[in-house]
Amino acid sequence: MRKSKVVIAFLVVFYAGVAFGDDKKIILPPGAKPGGNYSQGILINGTLYISGQGGEDTTGKIPGDFDTEVRQCLDNIGTVLKAAGMSPADVVSVQVYLTDVDKFERMNAVYTSYFKEPRPTRTTVVVARLVGPGNIEITVTARKQLYTTWG
Repeated sequence: MRKSKVVIAFLVVFYAGVAFGDDKKIILPPGAKPGGNYSQGILINGTLYISGQGGEDTTGKIPGDFDTEVRQCLDNIGTVLKAAGMSPADVVSVQVYLTDVDKFERMNAVYTSYFKEPRPTRTTVVVARLVGPGNIEITVTARKQLYTTWG
């Protein structure tokens, strides 16, 4: 009976927070400059929304090798995840934008080394062009597990 009361109390507090809304928190990884036309990430109600990340390194350069560009793109996402106290294991949805369908398998090989089982849901779209000189942009949604189930 006591366990039921604890669960009910937790649910009341949890849903009250959802109903009244948590403040959104801007996630800015170390080294990123605040401002601009978008936020790197926004955390609200335990869900992190990460803006599209390209393969630019810290100097703004895109590697000449596509596999390295994909790794850098995923590392950029990892930096935002870490700044929010999350990891790739918390990612639930991924959207990949590629400029060349022939590079899909190469992207997928790097992607599967980054996201382990069970992998997040994913959509991959081939686009004519991205803003800037890159070949790939990835955006993700992550959710930290707030509770564990009792068994």
